[in-house]
Amino acid sequence: MRISTTGHQKTGISVCLYAMTFLLFAIISSCTTTKNITYFNDVADSVKWRSIEQAGYVTPVIQPDDILQVNIQTLDPSATAMLNQQSWPTGSSAQASVNNSAVSPGNVSGYLVDKNGYVILPMLGKVSVVGKTTDQVRDEISIKAAEFYKEPVVTVRFANFKVTVLGEVAKPSTYVMPNEKITLLDAIGMAGDLTIYGKRENVLLIRDNNNKKEFIRFDLNNSNTFQSPYFYLRQGDVVYVEPSKSRVAATDSRQVRRITILTSVLTLLVVIISRINL
Repeated sequence: MRISTTGHQKTGISVCLYAMTFLLFAIISSCTTTKNITYFNDVADSVKWRSIEQAGYVTPVIQPDDILQVNIQTLDPSATAMLNQQSWPTGSSAQASVNNSAVSPGNVSGYLVDKNGYVILPMLGKVSVVGKTTDQVRDEISIKAAEFYKEPVVTVRFANFKVTVLGEVAKPSTYVMPNEKITLLDAIGMAGDLTIYGKRENVLLIRDNNNKKEFIRFDLNNSNTFQSPYFYLRQGDVVYVEPSKSRVAATDSRQVRRITILTSVLTLLVVIISRINL
């Protein structure tokens, strides 16, 4: 007498299909969609031109522990050689080593702003700089320098305008910026862009402001980022890119083991059902 196995076959196939569907759903849910990795996807592909008002740029001001490069040029370069060496025996100058893969690494030399907000320059003496822009300090030093030099040309810039980029970027590091007008996108670009696992909709900016920490979040999927008053960075800012769930899943060994076991079970079920059909 032949025993019908049709019911058992259907049950086995159903179980197998349910398990395979679950596995497929788990894999798909852990994947990153194109929409999640595209910058400013609120700007439609069909739009050929669009204008958006950008946040106004606010010139950063000098803070204690900043390092300033001061350069004074005259008709006689030897007259200002000592000042332009950025070295002063009283210790008012400083050298700071900065890990920087975008700009050649090395010592950053200049005049250290002390806790009271002053720099001490050879011959010119103490200059109050805290809370002022580099342009304002340049003008003040120019007036002082005119007492000793004929028609001096003064330049003042940050020697340690650095921004730290951490998290899911290609080259996380601390970067010394080439100028003061630096945007969030500039910093991310210097860090080699976000990896495919970076959460573009939740980029965190950490900023020191009057001995307090400010936390600001950006959505790089949205063009409103350009309108944020924090779009332009300040010295000492930290940009952190949070990893997505797909990164967590990719690095979770337990998740990998679960998927491996489930795949083995599904394979066994398929083999059993195939033999039953025989």
